Order: sequence, then structure tokens, then C-alpha cells
Amino acid sequence: MKVDILKALADPSRLALLQALRKCELCACVLPRLVKKTQPTVSSHLKVLHTAGLVEMRKDGAKRLYSLSPLGKKVIEQVGRW
Repeated sequence: MKVDILKALADPSRLALLQALRKCELCACVLPRLVKKTQPTVSSHLKVLHTAGLVEMRKDGAKRLYSLSPLGKKVIEQVGRW
């Protein structure tokens, strides 16, 4: 699991997604604009972050809403201290 977390943190786009989600829950539809990546690329990054246990997803109708998991909050707080 630690390896998955470190791999997830190794990409600048994934770090940017985590930083964006640090503030609040966001719809997957707005994340590409925030990190200046395509929707398929963001979806791929979110899958890696979800697999590592750093983000949670919930559905609201057709929307997919992402937020930091409790582990993700701890990790991003620690990364902020580096």
C-alpha cells in the first residue's frame, strides 16, 4: 500500500488533483480545467489515486464527485510539510 501511495504522489498532475480536492469535494467534470489535462487523462489519474486509497468517489445522479479520503487528508498534509 505504501508503494501505491508513493507512486500516486510521483506525478505532478495527481498532486495538483489532490491539492484541488483538499479544499472541497469536486465534480469530475471540473477537474480537467483545474489541472489543464483532458478528461480521459484526469480519469486515469483519479483511478490511480482511488486505488491508492487517497480519494473517495460518490455518485450524485450522473455526476461523479471526488473528495480526499481520510488517508488522503493525512498524506497531503504531510506532503505540504516537505
